[in-house]
Amino acid sequence: MQNPISEQARAAALAQLDAAEAAREDILVQHIANGVAINSRTVQIDPEVVIAPGAVILAGTILRGKTVIGAGCVIGPNTLIEDSTVDEGTTVNASQIYGSHIGPHNNIGPFTHVRVNTVTDYGVHLGAYVETKNSNFARGNTVSHLTYIGDSDVGKYCNFGCGTVTCNYDGKDKFRTQIGDYCFIGCNTNLVAPVKVGDGAYTAAGSTITKDVPAQALGIARERQTNLDGWAEPKMEAYIAKKQKLENEQSK
Repeated sequence: MQNPISEQARAAALAQLDAAEAAREDILVQHIANGVAINSRTVQIDPEVVIAPGAVILAGTILRGKTVIGAGCVIGPNTLIEDSTVDEGTTVNASQIYGSHIGPHNNIGPFTHVRVNTVTDYGVHLGAYVETKNSNFARGNTVSHLTYIGDSDVGKYCNFGCGTVTCNYDGKDKFRTQIGDYCFIGCNTNLVAPVKVGDGAYTAAGSTITKDVPAQALGIARERQTNLDGWAEPKMEAYIAKKQKLENEQSK
């Protein structure tokens, strides 16, 4: 439990808080007067931030440092952008962006973590629980969910399946992954850098790719499936009995 503060200290703290709130609201009012749509006092914008008229800043958004927001962008709710540029017509929903350049008409979020030195071109989608770092995405890439792409150069119009990971760090050094145009990266693919995937190539779902995949090829790196008949039966007997007992107790 914190020690109680004196009335003098409380008054000084409240005055400091009031001054900070007044300064924050002054910045919001200036942007609203310049044609930015802000409908909530929960928005926080640093003095150096530049926002083009016509942008919409939703509740819970924090814009820090030398951030630039383009016209027609919709930022938020609950978004943090720091020292980054977001080009016109882009939506950033419930995500965080640091030290990066997001291109025009992108769709970012929700719950996307864009780390430093990420650069995207026109029409890129980085979706739910996607993390990027030090990577370049050409036009029209789609990374919908649950994927990490770090230290990579990605060509245009690639599609990343759920669970893709670029394995860029071996404990000592970091290496880059290069992916060509029109590639289809299957779900749960591990790309162990340094590695290249050629134009128009596929990787099979569940593969760990350690060698270059030529253009127009299908990279498969997984064991052939083997089924062991009856292997599960003794293990499942106890499990099923336990669940049936629970079900019976719950139905009483």
